[in-house]
Amino acid sequence: MLRFSIPLSAMDASAWRGLAFAAFLLNFVLVCQLLLLQPLVSASDGKLGDSAELFEKVSRNVKVKRYSEALDDLNAAIEADPKLSEAYFHRGSILRQLCRYDESKKNYKKYLELKPGNSAGETELSQLLQAQSALETALKLFDTGDHTKSLEFLDKVVLVFSPACSEAKILKIKLLLATKDYSAAISETVYILKEDESNLDALLLRGRAYYYLADHDVALRHFQKGLRLDPEHGELKKAYFGLKNLLKKSKSAEDNVSKGKLRLAVEEYKAAIALDPNHLAHNAHLHLGLCKVLVKLSRGKDALTSCNEALNIDGNLIEALVQRGEAKLLTEDWEGAVEDLKTAAQSSPQDMNIRQSLMRAEKALKMSKRKDWYKVLGVSKTASVAEIKRAYKKLALQWHPDKNVENREEAEAMFRDVAAAYEVLGNDEKRSRFDRGEDIEDMGMGGGGGFNPFGGGGQQFTFTFDGGFGGGAGGGYPAFEKSVKIRSLFWSSFFWNIQRKLTSVAVSGLSTKWVADGLKLGHGNESREGMELKQLNFLLIGEGIESGGLRFEKALSGGAKTFEALVEVVELIVDLITLLGAF
Repeated sequence: MLRFSIPLSAMDASAWRGLAFAAFLLNFVLVCQLLLLQPLVSASDGKLGDSAELFEKVSRNVKVKRYSEALDDLNAAIEADPKLSEAYFHRGSILRQLCRYDESKKNYKKYLELKPGNSAGETELSQLLQAQSALETALKLFDTGDHTKSLEFLDKVVLVFSPACSEAKILKIKLLLATKDYSAAISETVYILKEDESNLDALLLRGRAYYYLADHDVALRHFQKGLRLDPEHGELKKAYFGLKNLLKKSKSAEDNVSKGKLRLAVEEYKAAIALDPNHLAHNAHLHLGLCKVLVKLSRGKDALTSCNEALNIDGNLIEALVQRGEAKLLTEDWEGAVEDLKTAAQSSPQDMNIRQSLMRAEKALKMSKRKDWYKVLGVSKTASVAEIKRAYKKLALQWHPDKNVENREEAEAMFRDVAAAYEVLGNDEKRSRFDRGEDIEDMGMGGGGGFNPFGGGGQQFTFTFDGGFGGGAGGGYPAFEKSVKIRSLFWSSFFWNIQRKLTSVAVSGLSTKWVADGLKLGHGNESREGMELKQLNFLLIGEGIESGGLRFEKALSGGAKTFEALVEVVELIVDLITLLGAF
């Protein structure tokens, strides 16, 4: 305490009181200074109790991640006593945890100068060098694309010795994004933003993680928050406006679908996918949308590609499986369509639309196993009657057995199929039934009795073979109806040596008188020349048929007619056409 020696007689009472108050203030200030400086003074004097209190305070701050406050205390202690070795040790440790490796290295070296050979200091310095080297290696591996190895260096070395290293934490989040572990990336950003909610890198990466999870609203909020802190941040601006553009393109594609502008929708879907091929969660739905539009446009092959892309991203997309089944129907992969739709139906047993699609596919598969008469004639499913007739004439001439002596068996089979195809496709009712997938008797679906292109109900004819083609069980062919066309009859593969008999049929208006060599119209069991037929019991094609030629003699024209001219002759038989059915 300071002491004053002033004669009382020289001072009045008020002056005394003022002096006493001033002395009190001065002593108070000095006492406060001593109290504040005591820990540092004690530390410099080697009083372990006070230095321990300082380092305990530092440890508490580190524990709650108040690294700046801990460093401030240590900086003050070192400034007060540059030889306080433990302060260098603690400061080096904190700087290592923050991966401020060069600064940390200086502190450890200073500590070892003050305490040469100290094992703790040497261990800390060694760990620092390991962490620094591991971080450099992790950065190089990240740049070369070896994300898994880079992540291993971070987790096993860097973040063990430097758990508060922001650079390492940001790098880890980038690696998690690169390996598509988006949920883990979001979890890692929590720790950074909890310590520093204005960390722009963390906001950017967290937004990207939500973006790749297709949680676009949350992603936009993070990008916007970062841009409010720094409106000119290049990567945040790119991420924000890129997402806005993607959402705009996606919505435009969907709007065009709803408006029926399917071709424009296709282009919009493709443009949206091209914006970010790595955005798999969103692109799966874009590929699915594109597939659905392509199915509607009957572009089966392209639709198949888009649906495969969607399923490659997410194999649990049932709707993509259904649409792929529809695409396979368009490409006539009947078995593949049934397989996809059956799998979808098993996954969604209550969905009646899927079950209906499956039924269509199963019906198409069944239809595919019978002969395709359109393919036999080489015409499309939309071919006109005239196109079908032209194709039939051309193929019948091409495959007539008499013109294919060397490969007669093949020609007979082809000729038979051509005639059968025309009999179905040349008849509007049968063609409609065939197109609907309805069963038509003896329509190439198999059977033991051979194929009869003139099969059906109504007035029945019966084939009896004298040679040529074998029939099946018993050698016979099923009956055919009386409405068979004359053209089909004479161009068919059953032209040779075939006796066609029918039950008694009344004939009205049949007045043409015929004499034919090989072709006989008769009543009962005889052929009568020059008589007016009232009732027809049989039509016999006999021995006059040789090598594809047939001589006809007719009262109207006379002379010989070759096979090529047969159709012209037949078309003149007006009354016979009336009996057997008009063209």
